[in-house]
Amino acid sequence: MVASARELWRALEPLHGMIYFAPEAHDRYTALGLDHTAGYFASRAAALGPVSAEVVIATFYNFNPALVRGAIPSAWEKTTPQALLAARADAADAALRRGLGELAERDGEIEELAGLARRAAEHACTTPHGRPLFAAHAAQPWPEQPLRVLWWAQTLLREYRGDGHLTALLTHDLSGIEALVVHSGSGEIPAESLRRTRGWATEEWDAAVDRLRERGVVDGDGVLTEAGRELRERVEALTDQLAEGPYSVLDHTDRDRYTHLTRPLTTTILTAGMIPHKKPPTKN
Repeated sequence: MVASARELWRALEPLHGMIYFAPEAHDRYTALGLDHTAGYFASRAAALGPVSAEVVIATFYNFNPALVRGAIPSAWEKTTPQALLAARADAADAALRRGLGELAERDGEIEELAGLARRAAEHACTTPHGRPLFAAHAAQPWPEQPLRVLWWAQTLLREYRGDGHLTALLTHDLSGIEALVVHSGSGEIPAESLRRTRGWATEEWDAAVDRLRERGVVDGDGVLTEAGRELRERVEALTDQLAEGPYSVLDHTDRDRYTHLTRPLTTTILTAGMIPHKKPPTKN
């Protein structure tokens, strides 16, 4: 069976996602004068330039605007977008080398996988329309070292899919906080974790639950109803559809090779605990 866009994205996502938890990133952002929250928002938004809080609120979608405004634009008074882009790239390289150990030194395999991921990412760059966060990243120069190329390619593919996901949420009339409630209602991530990390007050969260309950999406405990599960499936299906384009340049053999090369890297990253609450895939 040919790997789908979702499967290919999930296969490599931990190699990008670890940057949000890596001490190497926190240390570099701190050196630039940013705390944890400002470091997250400013480093991910840096490709957009020294933008306003409103731009970050719009493109990041599910964070409490007050949380964003506490970090942006004041972060730009302490450092520059280019300094943050460089710090983030250096942090990713250092964190991956720490987490992967000797796997990071398998130059032939890393270069091959980076080449496949870059092909998909470069194809994504031909259709940036309606994807502002992706387009901003796509405008940045490519690194040269294979491990950095691999991380950057997945960064582009992640933001491409993410922008498309926002389109899917808007299409199905889900606000940022409502999307979080739906996610927690699936049972995948505790509601308290999503509420706290996105900066929402309990009262705001409860109000979103009430709105979705009135729509028949969740029950009184915030758990997805049958209609809610169907809604989430439609959102994810549209997200997958909108994310398929970049991978269309990879044929069956390419996709098999992609997943084969990715598996030991992802397993190692997750086994090392570099992404909290995510476990490595079980062996069949």
